[in-house]
Amino acid sequence: MSADAATLEQRLLRAVRRLDDPPGPPGWNHADIADLLGDAARRPAAVLVPIVSRSGGLTVLFTQRTENLAQHAGQISFPGGGMEPDDADAIAAALRETREEVGIGAELITPFGYLDTFETVSGYSVTPVVAHVDPAFEARPDAREVAAVFEAPLAFFLDPANLRRRRIDWRGRPREIIELPYPGRNIWGATAAMLLSLVRRVEAVS
Repeated sequence: MSADAATLEQRLLRAVRRLDDPPGPPGWNHADIADLLGDAARRPAAVLVPIVSRSGGLTVLFTQRTENLAQHAGQISFPGGGMEPDDADAIAAALRETREEVGIGAELITPFGYLDTFETVSGYSVTPVVAHVDPAFEARPDAREVAAVFEAPLAFFLDPANLRRRRIDWRGRPREIIELPYPGRNIWGATAAMLLSLVRRVEAVS
């Protein structure tokens, strides 16, 4: 790993919330969508924000959803989903979902922190779990849910030139969405917003 990559690694470790300081509701974006969803309880969910250490630097692992899903068809996502009764916590849920969706077992994943809770327009309260993934992993995606698995350099998302904001109408109301157009794929919506949360935390660490 280069000196720059090692420095970024250290900043990342300092930027996230510690494992002994898990986030809770409301989400950091609660005020932005309260007028759309009200104060109804959000369903707890968790995603894994997978960081892979490559020789060229740190990358972020993503999935692209299949086109036949009822929700988020074709979108770029982190592995994750709603918490189940048997999940001990958000980490357990994120690890389970990653195994089910991508085929990467918990033995290859080392959680090291959290991002702040994020609320979605679909009614979820999402806890992002940030983790290192062993670079020797072999993805075995569930073809019913995941069309592709890919990595993108973390440095790409840290470049302000790669961030876009766009206004759309959702249920008759204007909303601003975030886009990170990575070559060949457009990362937007909740995934882009959680990435932006990570970027802002890293930027705040000297």
